[in-house]
Amino acid sequence: MSGAKPPVAVVGAGRMGRGIAHVFAYAGHHVTLVDVKERPSDQTAAVLAEARREIDAGIAFLATLGVLSEAQSEAVLGRISFLGPDGHDGAVEAAEVVFEAAPEVMATKRTVLGRIAAAARPDTVIASATSTIEADTLAELVAGPERFLNAHWLNPAYLVPLVEVSAAQETAPEITARLVRLLEAAGKVPVVCAASPGFIVPRIQALAMNEAARLVEEGVASADDIDKATRLGLGFRFAVLGLLEFIDWGGGDILHYASDHLAEALGDERFRAPEVVRRNMATGAVGMKTGRGFHDFSDRDVDAYRRETLAKFVALAKHLGLLPPPGGIDRD
Repeated sequence: MSGAKPPVAVVGAGRMGRGIAHVFAYAGHHVTLVDVKERPSDQTAAVLAEARREIDAGIAFLATLGVLSEAQSEAVLGRISFLGPDGHDGAVEAAEVVFEAAPEVMATKRTVLGRIAAAARPDTVIASATSTIEADTLAELVAGPERFLNAHWLNPAYLVPLVEVSAAQETAPEITARLVRLLEAAGKVPVVCAASPGFIVPRIQALAMNEAARLVEEGVASADDIDKATRLGLGFRFAVLGLLEFIDWGGGDILHYASDHLAEALGDERFRAPEVVRRNMATGAVGMKTGRGFHDFSDRDVDAYRRETLAKFVALAKHLGLLPPPGGIDRD
């Protein structure tokens, strides 16, 4: 995928499809956004007009923040073609990468992925933007499953950097590598995970959101205070440190003891630390203070790493207007 930007097709003109089209048009690709659903022509025209308006609004929003000039905004929108079902086969055949962004209904996925596979060239990367269906399940719907994998985006797709890439058992390694390179070149941050329910973010996110709802249900705190706590506690820390990095930062032993206390105090075994934390405890791999945990610190300057991390916290606090001045000293 060197030289000219490869053409991209996005099949499915809903919210996620529009976001993906925005990303690649912004990155300089010609993108064809296809409303593949068979419906009366006036309804197709209305869907595509709505898609254009939504993408244009996102581009205009970036322009108001100084990210794009007026000329650049027009150029980005000009790279997107909006087609109905009749344009599907030509758009898919011309693309080097096709993203399927149809509704999360297996019957719909079967129809759409089957049509994509029939129209795409043998070396075309076919990626589903599904948020719920495992890659191995969807690969069975694709002729030539070695060219298929999942690419899970997070809304709003044009702003959230992360894309979770999940290959099926039959996915060729070079297909995964091609998609990762394409995403990186478009300014995204891909992570690769196994074909597992929930990918990475939705699986962790579901636990956190459900626990927040339980806190309201149990009367532990108000919704406003729980949201404030997650924004300025969890969100603040995990904007700088990854979850496993944070375990290593504080110590896996701390997590182990805290988890046991919660399990006993709340009478719920779901709070127990997983076996991997217990194994790390047994081998002394509890994190930064022992030189290894989930990450290896043996060849790192730990003091420099600690200073850099704390500096990021300071910068984030300043950015959010949450770093108070020293007592008795005006901000000005």
